[in-house]
Amino acid sequence: MYNYLDFEKPVADLEGKILELKKLSENGEAVNVADEIARLEKRSRDALRDAYKALTPWQKAQVARHPDRPHCLDYVGALFSDFTPLAGDRGFGEDNAIIGGFARFRGEPIAVIGQEKGSDTKSRLKHNFGMAKPEGYRKAVRIMELADRFGVPLVTLVDTAGAYPGINAEERGQAEAIARSTSTSLGLKIPSVSVVIGEGGSGGAIAIATANRVYMLEHAIYSVISPEGAASILWHDSTRAKDAATNMKITAQDLLDLKVIDGIIQEPLGGAHRAPEAVIGATGDQIAKALGEFSAQNMDFREQRREKYLAIGRSL
Repeated sequence: MYNYLDFEKPVADLEGKILELKKLSENGEAVNVADEIARLEKRSRDALRDAYKALTPWQKAQVARHPDRPHCLDYVGALFSDFTPLAGDRGFGEDNAIIGGFARFRGEPIAVIGQEKGSDTKSRLKHNFGMAKPEGYRKAVRIMELADRFGVPLVTLVDTAGAYPGINAEERGQAEAIARSTSTSLGLKIPSVSVVIGEGGSGGAIAIATANRVYMLEHAIYSVISPEGAASILWHDSTRAKDAATNMKITAQDLLDLKVIDGIIQEPLGGAHRAPEAVIGATGDQIAKALGEFSAQNMDFREQRREKYLAIGRSL
């Protein structure tokens, strides 16, 4: 059974009935239920299609945060081979919110950096729910610089509500670490590709998402602040997060129109959590396509990156 979101209640009811009928059939307590199951499955697919046909920005935010959605380590395990993680910032310590290291992607060497939220209570606490502290961003800078030194392309996987806002993080220079990570991203001589796989929250996301190509999954979100945070600031009422999400233009479709991102990776019907292997495979194909385009072109990746970000908003 899936963890159902509020707007998926009609689907949950139908799939619950299907599961109940299947159990009755398996236990021999019901006969000739195949036709009824098939009818309910069709109704369930139709209800799911109707629910996802026109999601509101707030509903997309809920899908982006779905607890069963594949996270960074799922992508790393499926897409990359010979992954060798690096730990520590060589200054303070290790930060498990950011995963990074070197691997092979379809036979070629690659550097990988991503934010890991965790998939259960224990792992979420270990990874601090994907909210990195300064040492996490300094580790990311360390990996970027190594990749640049050895001429290895960089792939980043973005999934965070934002950088950790705690006092200890601020004391250790959170803002400076985010700024330095963003600056390092902009100055890389190597090609870089970033994919927002869930939430792209504030500077905590852009610190590793300042790439030559930025893609988003269909139901991912990318914003300067969370809808709840924006509602608290604008209206002093976090319950108006739905209004904030609509006004902030946080969806992949809005951001493609605004030329903030370069493309959208389609998700299976019902979101990435319903078919993780399919969406991870599609993400890998998009990364491979972008890297292939880079290898076929003789370009200054720093200049291309600079022009890309300077161009945002010029034609609006």
